[in-house]
Amino acid sequence: KGLLHNDDFTTKTFVVAVLMGIFNKSQDEATHLMWHIHKNEVGVCGIYPLDVAETKIAQVTALARENGFPLKTKLHLFPQ
Repeated sequence: KGLLHNDDFTTKTFVVAVLMGIFNKSQDEATHLMWHIHKNEVGVCGIYPLDVAETKIAQVTALARENGFPLKTKLHLFPQ
């Protein structure tokens, strides 16, 4: 699972853009998930094979840092 965590600095607009651009969510899905993350401190962006999840997490982290945001991501691995 690819997870995003809420923080007090990353804008809601940026989170929606990440969810749409990297996790291929529609505008409505991204907005709904952004509010879920905001209210619950964390949300699942998708479930992927490990290599895909690692790539998406790296993309989010790089994009967030390029834009000056501390957005935290995490991989949650399922036991085999």
